[in-house]
Amino acid sequence: MCLVALAWKTHPHWRLLMAGNRDEFHVRPTAPLQRWPSPHDNVIAGRDLRSGGSWVGVNVYGQAAVVTNVRDPSAATGGPSRGELIASYLAGGQAATDYADTLACRATAFAPFNLLVADAGSCSYLGNHPQARQDLAPGVHGMSNGALDAPWPKTRRLMGVLEDWLAAGNDGLEPLWAALADEQQAQDAQLPSTGVPLELERLLSSAFIRGTDYGTRASTIVAIGQDGSGFIHERRFGPDGVYLGETRMEIGKEGFGP
Repeated sequence: MCLVALAWKTHPHWRLLMAGNRDEFHVRPTAPLQRWPSPHDNVIAGRDLRSGGSWVGVNVYGQAAVVTNVRDPSAATGGPSRGELIASYLAGGQAATDYADTLACRATAFAPFNLLVADAGSCSYLGNHPQARQDLAPGVHGMSNGALDAPWPKTRRLMGVLEDWLAAGNDGLEPLWAALADEQQAQDAQLPSTGVPLELERLLSSAFIRGTDYGTRASTIVAIGQDGSGFIHERRFGPDGVYLGETRMEIGKEGFGP
C-alpha cells in the first residue's frame, strides 16, 4: 500500500476499520482479491504474482495486515519481498504482538517498510527505516510512505474523512470510497521532502494517482467486528485510472485469532 488510514477500537461495531490505496506500476502482474490456495487457504488478499506476497489482507480468523514502503531513494533496496510480511503473518496464526516482536530481529533484511498487523487484542506497528516498534492506542491512525502518523497532506485528509465518518455514526462507506478516489494534489509548501524530484512529489501527493505507467491499482476497505467477522472490499484500476472491477469477500466466524 501507499496510503492507509485506520480506526482501531473506536467504532461501536468494528474493532478495526481500514481504508487504503495501493500504487504500483501497471505492468506488475497482480491477482485480484481472493482466498488463496492451499496451504495458505486461510488468507484472503490480492496477490503480487511477481514475488508472491501481498500489500493488504485478512484471514478467516479476523486478523489483518497492511504494509507500505518508505520512500527514500538513498535507502538500500533488495532483500526479501515486503509482501512476504503480509503473507507470513496471515498464514501463520501468530499473535500480532509476537509477530512484530519476532520480525523486529530481522527487519533490516528488508527494503524500507511500515507494517501494521492486527488481531483481536492489539494492532502492532513495526518500521525499519528508521527502526520503530509500538502497539497502537485506540483511535485513528494513518501512514503513507513516511513514518506512522507522519503529517503528510494526503494522510491527514484521509484520516480526517475517517474521523468525520466515525463522528457521523453512519456505516455507509461512500465517504471513504470518495476519499480514496481523491485526486487533489498538495500545495508545494505542504509537500514532504523524500528525495524525489518536485514534479514526482506533486504527482504522488494525491490519494488517487491517475497515470499511464504508474498509479493507483487498488482501493481497499477492511472492516472487522468485535467477534472477528466482517469483510474486505477491493476496487481495481488500470492505466489512466480506468475502473476494472471489484470484489467483496466476507470474513466468517470460522475461527478466532489470538
